[in-house]
Formats: sequence, structure tokens, C-alpha cells
Amino acid sequence: MKKMIPFALCMMALLLLSGCAAKPASPKAGKGEKLVGTDIAIGDVTDFYYTVDASTDPPHYQRYRFYVEDGKRFFFHQKREGDHWPLTENDATVTGTIELTDAEWEKFFDCLRGGTVVKREESLDSGGRGPWLYLYWNGDKSKYQEFSFASLAERSAFEELCEELASR
Repeated sequence: MKKMIPFALCMMALLLLSGCAAKPASPKAGKGEKLVGTDIAIGDVTDFYYTVDASTDPPHYQRYRFYVEDGKRFFFHQKREGDHWPLTENDATVTGTIELTDAEWEKFFDCLRGGTVVKREESLDSGGRGPWLYLYWNGDKSKYQEFSFASLAERSAFEELCEELASR
């Protein structure tokens, strides 16, 4: 048994090291990824969706959307509430759209900066409540992009910004 402990520790170290090596060492995104702020500029972003849809008791649905239309930038939000699932548009209790200033759009983009975008892949067995994050941008060849925040701090800053904008 004592001989197995060093072996197990070596195996764990190898797994950890191989996991670290899988991440790109440079600030550039890995193959098949785009880095927001480097590969995707602020002027390229056309649409961003953040959706949470949970079948909890009670069910919960929240969508935030930042988008460009006719050269203007907008923020849309919708909250759905009810005692059944799935919640539909008929269950919307709070909905609103506001036009954003340049400073608000930059604040939004700062939350995305450093995040990665990969080709969207549908997965029927993934389950979960989200959030599901999709970023659409000029130059995107596939038109379906799955976004990941650079860190939990950026995601929290994004959610705080959305709450602030939704309260206006």
C-alpha cells in the first residue's frame, strides 16, 4: 500500500501538469478560439445573449441582450416568473429596452474583454440552467458563437452592470 502512494502522487502531478499545458501560454486564444479585445474588437460586436432558464421551484428565467441596430446600441432584459416550467413569453413579468451611451457600451465590452469565443455546439444532454452565453460579431463565419468570461470577477461585473441597466 505504501508503494502505491508515491505512484498515485506522481500520476496526479502528471495529470495536473498536462491540464496546465492544455491552456495557451500566451495571451492569444487557443486554436479554434477567438479572444475578445484582441481578435474581436468593440466595434465588431453586434449581439450578445446571456440567458438563465431554471426548472427550479419556483422556475426562474432571465435574459440580457446587448445588440446593435441601425448603428445604435441597446440593452434588453426580460424576467419570467410562474409556477410551471417551461416559462414562456406569456410569463414575462419585467421587460425593457434602453439605448446605451458609448460609455455604457464600453463598460459592457470591458466585462467581455479577455473572454473566449468558440464555435457553438449543440448538446442535448448538457442540461443545466445556464447561463448560456452567445456572442455574435462582424467577421464571424459560422454565426454561432459560444462565449466564456475570462473569470468569475468579469461575470459578476457583467451581472451587476445588467442589474444597474435593468433598474433604469
